[in-house]
Amino acid sequence: MKTEQVKELLSQDSAIQLLEQMYGKGKAEENAARYEMVANGFRKEFGDKEFEFFTSPGRTEIGGNHTDHNRGKILAGSIQMDCVAAAAANGTETIRIISETYKQDLVIDLADLAPTNQTTGTLPLTKGVLTGLKNRGFEVHGFDAYVTSSVIGGSGVSSSASFEMLVCSIVDYLFNKNTGDVVSYAKAGQYAENKYWLKGSGLLDQMACAVGGIITIDFADEEEPKMRKVDCDFDDLDLDLVIVNTGKGHADLSAEYSAVPNEMKSVAAYFGKEVLQEVDEEAVIANVKDIRKKCGDRALLRALHFFEENKRVDLQVAALERGDREAFLKEITNSGNSSWKWLQNCYLNETPNEQSITSALALTELFLSKINDGACRVHGGGFAGVIAAFIPKKHTQEFCTYIDNALGEGSAFIMHIRKQGAIHVEF
Repeated sequence: MKTEQVKELLSQDSAIQLLEQMYGKGKAEENAARYEMVANGFRKEFGDKEFEFFTSPGRTEIGGNHTDHNRGKILAGSIQMDCVAAAAANGTETIRIISETYKQDLVIDLADLAPTNQTTGTLPLTKGVLTGLKNRGFEVHGFDAYVTSSVIGGSGVSSSASFEMLVCSIVDYLFNKNTGDVVSYAKAGQYAENKYWLKGSGLLDQMACAVGGIITIDFADEEEPKMRKVDCDFDDLDLDLVIVNTGKGHADLSAEYSAVPNEMKSVAAYFGKEVLQEVDEEAVIANVKDIRKKCGDRALLRALHFFEENKRVDLQVAALERGDREAFLKEITNSGNSSWKWLQNCYLNETPNEQSITSALALTELFLSKINDGACRVHGGGFAGVIAAFIPKKHTQEFCTYIDNALGEGSAFIMHIRKQGAIHVEF
């Protein structure tokens, strides 16, 4: 499309309907303005030429905290916060990406995608995604893109995975006739984080951003994860999912994140296995004394969290599918308690005076106790970032005001689960 066509296109009923599906009722107008801004930015930077729109959401982790990297089970959903891009092939072997949000202008020569000493930031991440796609047989050529993002950076809703999946959708549509699959997208993103950021991440973030809606995935078969959509709407349970930004980013915590899968895998290695999915929980319990001696207490606790969290994912999915609100909230609470006590990803032992996650959880638990309803838990990687709270709708605004007063204005975000994952947008 051309820039001058955008305003008229976005005013059509079909476009308004799609925007409301992606961003929530009453949110079409403000997001139409975002798409117009992106189109105008593209025109200003790259000239008045044909382009396409792409979007990729952030994600919320509902169940399965730190299980994916040991080939466990997860429950997750895509959210209305997203990356939006206007992009077009440029007929070269050079990629240029301009980020309106982060004021970045990236230029990438496709002949130079090797990792460097830089293990943070958008440039190595993008190179890693492109390399991951090429390794999986994708055609990758030069394109221009102008990008904006509403996904909160460094806050556990996967701003990095959202961007990774955006790049995948652009490459797939422009050069591969949209023939790629979400598993390939996710693996390209994981490859980038593992090899270019040196971060021991699994596939949860990427899959949840790529697919759309609420999904459950069993990663037992790493090459062909078993994924299915969960037919549920939190509105039907009279619940709002509220993400609370605790005010402490986690961009520098790669070592802490990597320690979680590595310690779990050390317990698996005790049995001669690669990951805990290949180990029986009863065998771990039968060998506790020796495991504590050889792997350490925290590794043992994290392994036990893995086994029990896998069971909770199945219980959460079953509860959602039968509309059992109480059972679902019970398992959310159990998951949160396990992450806090066993997984231990709510604060750093090295900095006990900084406990943004545990402070937010304590405040939320006090609120939930007062209303005698709802549930909360650490969200995503943990250590810093965000928590998730499931709040009865009649108390949502009260909770948001309470949290904003305690942690700062704009700390609470009401989430909308969107059905669309990382896609080429067709209005």
